[in-house]
Amino acid sequence: MAKSGRTSRNSKNSKQNDSQELLEALTILEKEKNISRESILEAIENSLLTACKNHFGKADNIRVEINHETCEYHVYADKEVVEEVFDPALEISLEEAKKRSSSYEIGDTVQEEIDSKDFGRIATQNAKNVIIQKIRNEEHKAIYDQYYEKTRDVMTGIVQRYIGRNVSINLGKADAILSESEMIPGEHFEPTDRVKVLILEVKDTKKKGTRIMVSRTHPDLVKRLFEEEVAEVRNGIVEIKNIAREAGSRTKMAVWSNDPDVDPVGACVGMNGSRVNAIVETLNGEKIDIISWNENAALLIQNALSPAKVISVIADGEEKTAKVVVPDYQLSLAIGKEGQNARLAARLTGFKIDIKSETQAREAGDFMDYENEYEDEYYEEDEYYDEYEEYDSEEYDSDEYDSEEYDSEEYGSNEYESDEYESGEYETEEYDTYSEETGNSAGEDVSGEYEEYPDAREASSDNSGSGEDE
Repeated sequence: MAKSGRTSRNSKNSKQNDSQELLEALTILEKEKNISRESILEAIENSLLTACKNHFGKADNIRVEINHETCEYHVYADKEVVEEVFDPALEISLEEAKKRSSSYEIGDTVQEEIDSKDFGRIATQNAKNVIIQKIRNEEHKAIYDQYYEKTRDVMTGIVQRYIGRNVSINLGKADAILSESEMIPGEHFEPTDRVKVLILEVKDTKKKGTRIMVSRTHPDLVKRLFEEEVAEVRNGIVEIKNIAREAGSRTKMAVWSNDPDVDPVGACVGMNGSRVNAIVETLNGEKIDIISWNENAALLIQNALSPAKVISVIADGEEKTAKVVVPDYQLSLAIGKEGQNARLAARLTGFKIDIKSETQAREAGDFMDYENEYEDEYYEEDEYYDEYEEYDSEEYDSDEYDSEEYDSEEYGSNEYESDEYESGEYETEEYDTYSEETGNSAGEDVSGEYEEYPDAREASSDNSGSGEDE
């Protein structure tokens, strides 16, 4: 009896030690592999049921009880009390049941605890395999969930090696594949290079686990880089409306400010271009054009064709087409090298853009009323004459000339008949000079010149008379 008591205590102590070790192992898995404790305990429960099935041939009457706090577990087999046992896995004799408790009768159910050490080697190995497989599945699931949440986000990875023409990039807990089609043209990597990539797609494959595809050419990469670099974009003050990109060459980006006091283009460019230059360096020198977004399609197209100057834009919102006229010397700049500028502008605005020079537009009969705007901009002489005609037509020919202001007391006051005109100042050297230039002396008859102005003639005769008296 004493020996049996010691055996029971040793078995209990051993089970407590096993529970403590299991708790420590689960804590490590939960911390390092990001695997929940509940999922591992569920795997242990399934493994014990599998072991019982392999050992007894069936597990219909087996129950597993696990304490999730202490990780202490027990395995019970529910057996029916019978007079004669035909299936030891499901039945127990009345005599055996009475040894455990005198209250058992025929038909009652007895809970018999099963010691896991009684399982054979094969059953134990199968249970171990179930637990390991469950841990692997949970690890793959945790990695998949972690990177799936970061789809279309930017991550910094370390180049591992080339796999054919593709590149393997380590992102921390998983490796990603950068395919040749998603690389910037002319880009080459060396092992241990740090590179920023966009998480393009995350797949959960049963055979190879989580498969992550990344990109360096997607337009969203530019958007995420600006969100990292520009606080106004990250906070939602400046909004990136659309991006058109030809990776490795040029990108056009339309921005809009939700705050009238914030310049969206200036915020993205930064002081002395510091912000945009940091992104250009990340993209290996790719040029970035930043324009202001406008709800007016014509103005948006005009901005999108920058740096070219535009004379006129006629946009059809329903057909999504636009006719653009540019100066002759700006046609090649508006189209761009191999049509790149016009192509990116069309992608950015969503309009099919037809660009013509001024000469081509006139020959085609498309050059309309916007001609004056172009001439006013480049010919100052025409602008001068236009202003002169406007001045004659509006000021001199209008009713304003005969207004009360002209007939006011200011013009009819005695100021005109002041002492300055009554004195001898009228016969100054200035008058003599005038006479010499016109070929008339002070004494000659110049009355013919004043026939239209009798008052002036009178003033002249009076003054000449006063000069004779002197």
